[in-house]
Order: sequence, then C-alpha cells, then structure tokens
Amino acid sequence: MNANRLIAAGIAFIAVIYVLSSSIFIVDQRKFAVVFSFGQIVRVIEEPGLRVKLPAPFESVRFFDRRILTIDNPEAERFITAEKKNLLVDSFVKWRIVDPRKFFISFKGDERLAQDRLTQLVRSALNEEFTKRTVRELISDQREEVMQGIRKKVADDAADIGVEIVDVRLKRVDLLAEISDSVYRRMEAERKRVANELRSTGAAESDKIRANAERQRDTILAEAYRDAQKIKGAGDARATALYAEAFGRDAQFAQFYQSLEAYRSSFKDKKDIMVVEPNGEFFKFLHKK
Repeated sequence: MNANRLIAAGIAFIAVIYVLSSSIFIVDQRKFAVVFSFGQIVRVIEEPGLRVKLPAPFESVRFFDRRILTIDNPEAERFITAEKKNLLVDSFVKWRIVDPRKFFISFKGDERLAQDRLTQLVRSALNEEFTKRTVRELISDQREEVMQGIRKKVADDAADIGVEIVDVRLKRVDLLAEISDSVYRRMEAERKRVANELRSTGAAESDKIRANAERQRDTILAEAYRDAQKIKGAGDARATALYAEAFGRDAQFAQFYQSLEAYRSSFKDKKDIMVVEPNGEFFKFLHKK
C-alpha cells in the first residue's frame, strides 16, 4: 500500500514538473515570442522576461529573431542599363522582422523563404532602377539615389510580409570583360580631351598674365628712368651752377682744382699709359713751385 502511494506521489510530482516546465518560458531581448494554440497565433510577446502559457499541447511557443539580418549574395548578378550595357552588380541587404504575425503567415516562420522573397524584390527593384540610367550615372554620381529608390520600392512589399528593409548597398558595379576595355578607352580619351582643353586654357591665361606683367614692368621702368633722368638733370644743373658760382670767385683756383681732378682720373690705374710732353699744358701745375 505504501509502495503504491509512493509511486502515485512520484507520478504526480513528475506531472507537476512537466506542467511547470511546459508552461514557463523566457523571452530573450533579441527575440520575439509567438504563442500558438492548436496552430493558431494567440499572442505575440515583444518585451523580454519570464512568461507563462498553457502547457502543451494546449499552447506552444516559437521564437523569431528581432535583430538586423543580412542577405549577401555570393555571386554578382547581371543587369542591363539604359544604353543596353551589361553590368555585374554585387549587393547586400540589411533587414529585420518587425511584425512576427505577418511574418509567420507569409513564410511559416522560415527565414530562408523570407530571404528568397526579399532577394527577388530587391532584384526586381535593381533591374527597374538600372534600366533607367546609364553606366556613367550608376558608377559615379547617382549610386546613392539608386539605393534610395530601391529601398522605397521594396519597403511597401516588405511591410506586407512583416519585414523592414533597413538598408540596400551596392558593393561592386563592374562592366563585363568584353565591353569594359572599350568603355575605359572612351572614358580615357574623354578625360584626355578635357585635360588638353584645361591645359590650353591655362597656357593662354598664363601668356596673357605674363604679357600684362611685362607691359607693366616696361611702363614702370620707363617712368622710373624718366624720373631718374629728370632728377639727375636737375642735380647736374644745380652742380654746374654751384661750380660756376664757386669757380667764378677764383678763376685760378678753379683751373687748379680741375687739373687735380684730371690728374686723379688719369692716374687712377697703375697700368694706364699716357704719351704727352712733360712740359705741356697738362702738367703745368706740377712744374710750379
């Protein structure tokens, strides 16, 4: 009898442990918790913490990741531009689940199916954007505009399946090998043409500036020479007047002074040679005592 009671108590204890373990669960802050009852969604729990539900099989719970996920295609895809050029595009998509209820209804909670669907949406949006633009626009100045257009096009469809597109980025946009060389050559020729035009414009501007500078220099030098000659002429006239006034007071001294100046100029260099008569007029002051 006691053995039967012990067995019954053990069974009851196990049953209680089972009920408790299947009724209590923890919601991680990185997850959504979706509670089901016989395959139907009963409630969605977004706040983290300890939660309670009915034991199985009355209710069950599934968890969905609420973090930002990445779709990164391993191989580049081919798209056609407005000028019918083929481009190889390598892109990636950042997305996350925002409505677990819609997400489960759309994909039965399978992230792989969701990624396949999002890849198709992004591919379609990329194709639409690329067919409206040229290679130059896609490679240079309109890449950000392309990505914004893709996000806008995919956003509505993604919201219908409980998903948010966080970002779409183009990692690489390349021309196919058979056309890249010709395009690069054409771009190189265009750059060379622009460079030559800039050089020609710069050379012409340089010549103009140099000619203007030389003209100004000649004008300044001519005006300076003119002013110098005026000043020199005025100085010479003043000196001549002073000499004349001074020499007019004593003519003999004036002759003596001018002879000394002539001697100084004549014998300035020891290598100079003069052929004159010693008793000539030039040396008359040297003979006087």
